[in-house]
Amino acid sequence: MASTSTPLTLPVLPLDGEVVLPGMVVPLDLSDSEVRAAVEAAQAAARTTPGKPRVLLVPRIDGTHANTGVLGTVEQVGRLADGDPGALIRGRSRVRIGAGTTGPGAALWVEGTSVDETVPEPLPGQTAELVKEYKALATAWLRKRGAWQVVDRVQAIDDVPALADNSGYSPFLTTDQKVELLETADPVARLKLATQQLRDHLAEQDVAETIAKDVQEGVDKQQREFLLRRQLEAVRKELRELNGEQEGEESDDYRTRVEAADLPEKVREAALKEVDKLERSSDQSPEGSWIRTWLDTVLEMPWNERTEDAYDIRGAKAVLDAEHSGLEDVKERITEYLAVRKRRDDRGLGVVGGRRGGAVLALVGPPGVGKTSLGESVAHAMGRKFVRVALGGVRDEAEIRGHRRTYVGALPGRVVRAIKEAGSMNPVVLLDEIDKVGSDFRGDPAAALLEVLDPAQNHTFRDHYLEVELDLSDVVFLATANVLEAIPEALADRMEIVRLDGYTEDEKVVIARDHLLPRQLERAGLDKDEVTIDESALRKLAGEYTREAGVRTLERSVARLLRKVAAQHELGERKLPFTVRDEDLRDLIGRPHHVPESAQDPAERRTSVPGVATGLAVTGAGGDVLFVEASLADPETGAAGLTLTGQLGDVMKESAQIALSFLRSHGAELELPVADLKDRGVHIHFPAGAVPKDGPSAGITMTTALASLLSGRLVRTDVAMTGEVSLTGRVLPIGGVKQKLLAAHRAGVTTVIIPKRNEPDLDDVPAEVLDKLDVHAVTDVRQVLELALAPATAGAAPEVPVAA
Repeated sequence: MASTSTPLTLPVLPLDGEVVLPGMVVPLDLSDSEVRAAVEAAQAAARTTPGKPRVLLVPRIDGTHANTGVLGTVEQVGRLADGDPGALIRGRSRVRIGAGTTGPGAALWVEGTSVDETVPEPLPGQTAELVKEYKALATAWLRKRGAWQVVDRVQAIDDVPALADNSGYSPFLTTDQKVELLETADPVARLKLATQQLRDHLAEQDVAETIAKDVQEGVDKQQREFLLRRQLEAVRKELRELNGEQEGEESDDYRTRVEAADLPEKVREAALKEVDKLERSSDQSPEGSWIRTWLDTVLEMPWNERTEDAYDIRGAKAVLDAEHSGLEDVKERITEYLAVRKRRDDRGLGVVGGRRGGAVLALVGPPGVGKTSLGESVAHAMGRKFVRVALGGVRDEAEIRGHRRTYVGALPGRVVRAIKEAGSMNPVVLLDEIDKVGSDFRGDPAAALLEVLDPAQNHTFRDHYLEVELDLSDVVFLATANVLEAIPEALADRMEIVRLDGYTEDEKVVIARDHLLPRQLERAGLDKDEVTIDESALRKLAGEYTREAGVRTLERSVARLLRKVAAQHELGERKLPFTVRDEDLRDLIGRPHHVPESAQDPAERRTSVPGVATGLAVTGAGGDVLFVEASLADPETGAAGLTLTGQLGDVMKESAQIALSFLRSHGAELELPVADLKDRGVHIHFPAGAVPKDGPSAGITMTTALASLLSGRLVRTDVAMTGEVSLTGRVLPIGGVKQKLLAAHRAGVTTVIIPKRNEPDLDDVPAEVLDKLDVHAVTDVRQVLELALAPATAGAAPEVPVAA
């Protein structure tokens, strides 16, 4: 650490806005009265003491003297380069300024003490690294300035105080920074400060150089581009003169194209205004390229192009039947639409109130039932162009309504691009996966679709890019979705909902035979005469190897079967032609994955013990069978109350509470030992616990499971049920009856219990499914228990499962 010693009495030489550090040599102008007075006083004092005249160099900032000065010796007095009298003064050491005193001459004299700045040798490791870093930074800075002769001098300085004070020569330091260096007595701390100041300056210098380089490159690029454009303009002018063409032909060409195009009147006016702007803009203006791109887009739009609808109603129905089996609702709706279009056209009502007879349908159903392929079939049946617009994962509103033209790379929305791609104003546009549209900070695409899909508004649809009215009232929009609830309510209200609830087993066999098998034979490189699949094998594939609402997994199973046969033929293990029968499936593609409960051994069935009931549910993949398990905890180890597991939603949890409350209040009437429900915990579990479940339709299933548990009577294996239960035991209506009955049919269930108020929904269920199901419509839980519970064995005590 630095310490103070050696009292001194020195005349003050004030420096306005300047700082001198020890080791520096500075020339001072003696024409300044204060400087001359200090030098003369020092010379007068030196006559009585040995050595050179000494002064105290003190910075003066805004009239205030610093607390620390520098002892300086007057090396020489003479003339400066401009001829004025001057003195050369060398800074020697720091001096702490004390009180004022008297002395010879007109100068101000002060008392001070010199500051001891010795640093112990050898230098500590950190200090040595600091010295090395400062020299490296100073060398880098000096080399940038070309001061090569100073580099060697800096490298030769090994004294820490002298190295730190060497920063006094730095022109980039402010007066305040130099004063801070002067007043820092500790040499190591002063060197750290000088190093940081130098490091900061180099960083700022690098940034400034980078900016200057970028600016210069930009200026050079602009100058080069300007020069090249002028040369290009001159070349074009010479070419025009050579070919006898007139100047401004490009804009004239656009004007000619706009006037010749068959455009609506308002669109023509907007296009001609843009042509006027193009004529006034220069080649260097970016607006010119925007206008040309916009004009190209407008001229490419099929404003008055329309395809004639095929009004052969029977022929259209035959096309739909040939390309898709089942799906009668959609086929009827398209047939009705064509019939109405034909009658309107016959009576001259093609356009009413500026609107044409378009349609907006939403095809809602599980995956794999043919929603997407149905759109192409509809276009084929109507004789229209078909365009598919994939909306899955779209989160930007501009994808629907387009970007403003002011944005770089602006494009019209997907609807306008679909019309342009179709080449007609009345295509069939398939909006695929409309329930997968999301929203974020870029807007809500579903909200932008409201105008597109509203028959009362879409005849004046405005795209943000085109900014002219586009008539979409003649477009047939088909939207596909897996889950209706995922579509915003306002958007769903604008569409006619057509549900595709899945195929029956008979329909799957027909689809596999007529559509899937021929397509997969071609993909497998097989001829239809080389491999055939019996209808019994196809039925087994649909019933036991797959369990789905659609036919995607069935098609993959058929493809796997054909690949296996083709591979065996190439290996010499099987000869062609070959007919696949149901008994061959196990050897070719393994054991079936979905065996109906009724086909299993009675001891292995889930309902082989009391407390397990079979319910029906609707998922995003169609209908499914749901098992409900119930058990009672041991009264000594289990806590009383209701435990629910299986990742259940709030509505389903409330249904379980209602079922338990009903049995507690009506147990005596049902001849159930409800005393077990008071002190023993009840546990209800829904298997497949990783799948979220919710909804009220499992109410009677949970009630039946608990009643079976308490009575010891098994639930019939062939019975499945669905319905909401109330506290009074009423069975309330639910949704998805068709999907649930199809799932029961696929699972091998023969008896289904539904609410009485859902009987009208049976009209939607295919007749072949109803023929194989014994459907009971009930109004009370007591009826459910009578139908679902097997008779009690005479003399046998109830066996109640106990949870450990």
